Order: sequence, then C-alpha cells, then structure tokens
Amino acid sequence: MPVPTLEAVEPNVGPAGGGDLVRLRGRGFGAGVAVWFGDARAEVLGVHESGPRSLADVRTPAHADGQVDVRLENLDTDGSPVAGEQAVLRAGYRFQRPRLVAESDLTRLVRTLLRMLKRDLAANTTMRVSVDYADERHVDGVRVVPLASLPALVLSPLRLPQNRMYGTRELRERVVVGPDGPEIVRHRPPLTVDAVFRLTGSSDRVVELLNLLAAVGEFLNRTKWVEMDRDPERPEAGRVRWEMDLAGDFRTSIDGPDEVAAFTVDLLVRGLDLYSGGPADATSLVSTPLLVQPTTRLPDTLGRGHQRGVQG
Repeated sequence: MPVPTLEAVEPNVGPAGGGDLVRLRGRGFGAGVAVWFGDARAEVLGVHESGPRSLADVRTPAHADGQVDVRLENLDTDGSPVAGEQAVLRAGYRFQRPRLVAESDLTRLVRTLLRMLKRDLAANTTMRVSVDYADERHVDGVRVVPLASLPALVLSPLRLPQNRMYGTRELRERVVVGPDGPEIVRHRPPLTVDAVFRLTGSSDRVVELLNLLAAVGEFLNRTKWVEMDRDPERPEAGRVRWEMDLAGDFRTSIDGPDEVAAFTVDLLVRGLDLYSGGPADATSLVSTPLLVQPTTRLPDTLGRGHQRGVQG
C-alpha cells in the first residue's frame, strides 16, 4: 500500500467540545484508518475513493482550544497501525471555544446606535434599550418609559416591516474549490427588513428637554448612515452601513404626570438582512447552502446584497 498523504481538513475550525463532522482529503488512505487531532483520537465514520483522491469522514474529539496537527494512520486488518504509513498535516485544525449565543446583526445595530447617541449627545444623558412596556405610562398618546434618572433617552424597538425594494429573492452564489474543480454554492436569499425604532427623551425640566430635543434633531439631520463591522470576529471582512432616516415628526408632551416632560421620534434603518435557514458554520456567517453544482466556467459576476460595503 502506498504511503498516504494528507492535503486538507474541511472545515478546519470547530468547537473545543468536539462532535463536528469533518472530511479529510488526501491520497493513499487504506480501507481502515486511525485519525488523531493532536493527542485525541477521532471517530472514523467512513473511508472512500473519489477519483485519484482519498476521502475520510470523521467526527472530531473534544480537545483544548488551539491549533493542532492532524495525523492519519493506515491500519492493518487486525486494527494495528501499518509501520511507515502515516501522514501529518501540521496545524491542520483549530479548536475554538464557541460563543454560547451568537450576537445578531440586529443586536449589534442597536448597540451601535446607542454608542452613536452617547458619543454625540450630552455626556450626562442616561441611555438604555427598552424591551418591555408592561409598566409604560401614556402622556397624551406619547409613550414615556419609567426611568431611573433624568434626563434620559430610551431607544425602543417598534417593528420590522419587510423591505421589498432593497430585498432580493435571487439565490446568493459564491465560488469554492471542490474536489473536482471550481463549484458554485448557492444560499437562500435573506429576508430584508426595515428596523424601526422609537427614541424617547424625557426630563423634569422643560428647558433641558428642549435642549435635548434640539441636540437629537441636529444629530439626526447630519447622521444618515449607521456603520459597523461586517463581522466582529473577522475585521478583514470590512465594514457595512445602512441608510438611516426619520419616520415621522417629533412629538412632545410638556404636561406629563409627575412633572415629567417628554418627546418621541421614530427612526428608520433601511435594508437589514435577517438570514433564514440552518445555523452558520464556523467559518461563514451566511445561511446553510441549498445546492452545490459543478461548473466549468466561473460567472463574471456573483450575487450581491444591497448593503454598501466600506473597506476597513
């Protein structure tokens, strides 16, 4: 039997808890093999040939986070290693401790909006995200959220209407290198929405409220984009930004209960993609592929979203 070679592990990143299905690509794999990730042995699910290449499907073991060598050994009929028939792929796999909950683009958008407001408005303004209106008070039809300290601004989610103008129902495509050459991987189109928020300002002093209203108005007039990292885990992916605009006029209430004056204004962030389908893998944040088909010619252009990228 020829000496095996190990060319690639796909995917090459996975959770430290193990259990991921990965494929080893190379040549000269025997009918029985043993695979090691660092000093931990993996479960081998199957070995087969695809043209001149050998493929082995394995389930990763649990391992401390970090980069490890991947070692493959051909086994004899009795399960013992064949002398001289092993291959090692140096630093071929990286175990990482996954986040318990992946932060969504919508959550990051809210956090970015808060930072922008805090940066550009009064330093002594308290800001928080309101998610529960169980204890809300109505002042002449204007929602005023109970606050711990005044003056304050409260950013509240209202709705996520679908945006058909910015959305696309076409499958997204990207080119990958498969075992038999270039392949096109198609992904489900995302649901594109507008994120509508309500910004509520309140104070127990009318003059202070009016100054805060003027500052918010100036901020909204000069701020037309919300910009943030496309992927916080990969700065090299660049930045993305969304158009922001007013959704209506300012509404004020000067004679509220407990002498609290308030104003509200609605903000509209256009064209936020909410991805559907299966969970993202360790190396991509797009939805699970629907179809992989071989191609002999690469397309001149690939499907693109509406978001405007800003290289960072």
